[in-house]
Amino acid sequence: MADVVMPRLSDSMEEGTILQWLKAIGDEVAVGDELVEIETDKANMAYEADVAGTLTEIVAAEGETLPIGAVIARVGDSNEGSGASAAGPVAADTPTVLAAGRGSAPRGSPTATPPAGGGNGHRIKASPLARRIAEERQLDLSQLHGSGPGGRIIKADVEGASSAGDAVAETAAAGPAAEAPSPETAKGQVSYEELSKTQQVIARRMAESKATAPHFYLRASVDMGQAVEGRRKLKALAAEDSVVPSFNDMVVKACALALREHPRANGAYRDGRFELYSRVNVGVAVAAKDALVVPTVFDADRKGLRQIASESRGLAQRVRGGQITPPELSGATFTVSNLGMYGIDGFSAVINPPQAAILAVGAIEERPVVRDGEVTTAHLMQLDLACDHRILYGAPAAEFLARIRALLEEPLSLAL
Repeated sequence: MADVVMPRLSDSMEEGTILQWLKAIGDEVAVGDELVEIETDKANMAYEADVAGTLTEIVAAEGETLPIGAVIARVGDSNEGSGASAAGPVAADTPTVLAAGRGSAPRGSPTATPPAGGGNGHRIKASPLARRIAEERQLDLSQLHGSGPGGRIIKADVEGASSAGDAVAETAAAGPAAEAPSPETAKGQVSYEELSKTQQVIARRMAESKATAPHFYLRASVDMGQAVEGRRKLKALAAEDSVVPSFNDMVVKACALALREHPRANGAYRDGRFELYSRVNVGVAVAAKDALVVPTVFDADRKGLRQIASESRGLAQRVRGGQITPPELSGATFTVSNLGMYGIDGFSAVINPPQAAILAVGAIEERPVVRDGEVTTAHLMQLDLACDHRILYGAPAAEFLARIRALLEEPLSLAL
């Protein structure tokens, strides 16, 4: 009998939530079979088993959140029963960790609970709070539509079904265990929205960043005239189905080259010392549903603009489609966040810890400028660099930002 435990799927992951079991008790499990869907702090993903046998026991119910290392299921030989002692080598009782974790957390011993949902392997994805409320109000979860990640039923879905006049819910509301409707206030009725695992992590990490990293900000305007003209020519020459680098791809490349020349900006302050990284991995902030996700372009300093453009588009599509994987969301040494496509002139971003800095990119706008005593126009773009003052000081940070600007104003240098 082998224990299947909650794996560590990202560096910052401390716990995971069982969204859906993809195998039922008694099913045969082969190495590589998708066993369970887990919600982490980074993404939802189906986890592949690295042990073969029969799924003899499911310990963690769907919707249950457990720490790293806690037992979630048991897999044994086809002749073994759940909880039976198998005669065999001692190694048969050795826990099987589905992913190598950094550090070993003590395994928990949650009470064995069958997964919620209907029979024949069909299971309903719902948060623990939604399950409790549905049980109190005698609502059938199988009749509800989930609006959470991956179709997960959350508190708002259950309360919405109740307030819509579901007959069974109204019966439960008359009993002592029913939850009273929120009172009318000067702001109207108050409703509550449950945070996804990703939203919880974003809230915690951003609060920690502002509380622990002393931010300071530098601002520069970039003349993107040559970049605008160069991209116009590229679009005219490109085939219909080919990828044309965007201005943000140019920013990513410029940052990567500048990071290579300024190693402090490509590092972190951690545990009273500087961490300097040999690889230049640029995170690109992507707006997902109700969250901000930052996939990574690895070794961006060594890649051409077209390759960066192709990878960035693929990463963004997987983020929005909920198919991004934890490895693609880890390893960034610097972050670029662009709100220019929303018409934002400029903004101050929050550093993604433990990185040393983050670059906020605004819109490109044609504005009047004075050149050689004459008024003309230029395509200007605002860059705001947020820096952790513990590792980046004013003058070096200013040199780093100036180098980014110089590279963008001479876009041919991005191809060198």
